[in-house]
Amino acid sequence: MILIEYAFKAVKAAGVTSIGVRGKDSVCVVTQKKVPDKLLDHTSVTHLFPITKYLGLLATGMTADARTLVQQARYEAAEFRFKYGYEMPVDVLAKWIADKSQVYTQHAYMRPLGVVAMVLSIDEECGPRLFKCDPAGHFFGHKATSAGLKEQEAINFLEKKMKNDPAFTFQETVQTAISTLQSVLQEDFKASEIEVGVVSKENPEFRVLSIEEIDEHLTAISERD
Repeated sequence: MILIEYAFKAVKAAGVTSIGVRGKDSVCVVTQKKVPDKLLDHTSVTHLFPITKYLGLLATGMTADARTLVQQARYEAAEFRFKYGYEMPVDVLAKWIADKSQVYTQHAYMRPLGVVAMVLSIDEECGPRLFKCDPAGHFFGHKATSAGLKEQEAINFLEKKMKNDPAFTFQETVQTAISTLQSVLQEDFKASEIEVGVVSKENPEFRVLSIEEIDEHLTAISERD
């Protein structure tokens, strides 16, 4: 139990906050992009990972743990496709990540991964889906969620936004996620300071928005406010 608490603390200690929002035809995840050293190449720092062409993962917490998890998840997804002949559904991936995390809590010689993973995809049967998996092995589907340093403040903010179960368009989904992060952290971001990952029914492939695309959304938010 103590080890799990340390894993949750490690997620917050990373000092970033992540947001996930599900719209009527899309899912968007946003996180801060902090480059700890000015000498680092900022293009090599990321929290967004494609697992397959259609499955994306946002990892909040310890980057080294996240990369290990992502590598194993990619292997599992490839095995699933080879075995069954179709792409791994997002809920199956979320359950696999959660089961793996839970096993790490059973043994004293294993350290739980200090990562909260959000997985997103457009499901063929259920449409847009967003899951969050934590170090204890819990996983749930969400309309909107948060992880990291300001998780609770973000969840409180999102509860008000999602109160009437709004059917967000793609643009509204992305802008809601970004504006939530801005409101909770009380700062205006440059496009290079955040990462945005999206999937939509129109384009179900997971992709990371370019700095130019993020800039357009930031401009639209500032004009709206």
